[in-house]
Amino acid sequence: MANRTKRAFSVEEKVRVLRLHLIEKVPVSDICDQYNLAPNLFYRWKKEFFENGAAAFDTKVDTESKKLSAKVEILEKKLAHKDGVIAQICEDTREAKKTLGES
Repeated sequence: MANRTKRAFSVEEKVRVLRLHLIEKVPVSDICDQYNLAPNLFYRWKKEFFENGAAAFDTKVDTESKKLSAKVEILEKKLAHKDGVIAQICEDTREAKKTLGES
């Protein structure tokens, strides 16, 4: 059994390895031997590549998603601030009622 150590491959390296098989038609067994990869890892990369491949062509969605996330964050901060202001007003009103002898 070959001694396989855990290594981290960059995205570019993974694409390069997949390209060897998909475009240059190098057999998976040769690629796995060359890069000391387990075949199941190669096939997992291939599956992830095809599942997430649409993102490579749809940068507009990614940009809009980032804009919406930023907008949500801003609105959440505003809402938290308003909640704080309302809580303070309620507390001030309660204190004023106590001071004036109202219940």
